[in-house]
Amino acid sequence: MENVSNMAYLTLSGYVELNKYRYVFFTVTLILYILIICSNTVLISLIYAHKSLHEPMYIFIAALFVNALFGTSALYPKLLNDFLSDTQVISYPACTVQAFVVYAYATAEFTLLSTMAYDRYISICKPLQYATIMKMSTVKKLLFFAWIVPAFEISIMTMLTNRLTLCKFQLNRVYCDNYSIVKLSCEDTTVNNIYGIFVLIIAVFPALFFIVFSYIKILVICHTSSKETRKKALQTCLPHLLVFINFSINSVFEIVHHRLQSNVPHIIRMVMSVEFLVIPPLFNPVIYGLKLQEIGKRLRKLFCFKSQLLEIPNSSL
Repeated sequence: MENVSNMAYLTLSGYVELNKYRYVFFTVTLILYILIICSNTVLISLIYAHKSLHEPMYIFIAALFVNALFGTSALYPKLLNDFLSDTQVISYPACTVQAFVVYAYATAEFTLLSTMAYDRYISICKPLQYATIMKMSTVKKLLFFAWIVPAFEISIMTMLTNRLTLCKFQLNRVYCDNYSIVKLSCEDTTVNNIYGIFVLIIAVFPALFFIVFSYIKILVICHTSSKETRKKALQTCLPHLLVFINFSINSVFEIVHHRLQSNVPHIIRMVMSVEFLVIPPLFNPVIYGLKLQEIGKRLRKLFCFKSQLLEIPNSSL
C-alpha cells in the first residue's frame, strides 16, 4: 500500500465552541504568548549581559528559558492562526515537526532540571570541589547532553511514526503529539508503542530519581549545617524545586488527559493538554526573578533605570 501520509492534511478537532469565543481565545492566547516571549527573553538577556551571572547555576537557568521559547514556538503561532481560521487543519509534515518540538521540549526540560539539581548538589554538598567539578567545559558538556540526547531520542520516535500509513485524519487535539498520530494508523503500531514507553522510562524516570536523590542529599547536609548555610541553600534550591514541581504536575496532567478522557469535560481536557506548554514557560521567569537575589537585584536595577529615563523629559519641563 502506498504511504499517503506525507500528502495528508489532518483536522484538529480539539477546539471547543470556537466560533462563539474565537476572539476571546485569540486575545488571551496572544497575551500569554507575548508575556512568555518578553519575560523569558528579558531574563536570558539579563544573564547574558552581566558577567557576574556567568556562573553554572545562571547558565542552566538561561538554558531553561531558551527551552521554554523553543517549546512554545511549536504551539502558539499555530494556535493563534487556528483561532482566526474557519478550518483547523495542519499538513502531516508540519504535524510531525510540531510533535517533535513538543516532545523534545518536554524531555529536555526534565534533563535540564536534573542537571540543575546536580549543580546545586555539588555546590552545597561539595563546595570546596565545586570550582573544579563545574568548570565551563563541564557546563557545556551537560548542556550538550541535555539537548542533543532528547532530540536524538525523539528523532527516532518521529522516524518510526513517519513510516506508518494513516487511515484516519482527525486528531481530537489542538496540537499534534506523537501518541495521537500513531493512533490514526491502520498498521501494527507495536514497535511505536514499545519505543514510546522506552523513551518515557529513560527520559523521565532517571531524571526524577536523580532530582529527588540530589535534594535528599542536600536536605541531609543542611540538617547538620549552620543556620547561614541552610538559608543560602534554601534561597538557591527553592526556585529549582518550585519549577520542578510545577513542570512535573503539568506533565502528569497531560499524561492523565491522554489516558482518562471519557469522564472529563472537553473544555477541561483541552486546558489540561496545553498546561505544560503554558504554566512553566509563564511562571518560571517569575519564580527565578522573585526567589533568586542576584537576578531580582538586576531586574530592579533595570526597571529603575528605565523609569528614570522616562522621568527625565517630565522633569525638564
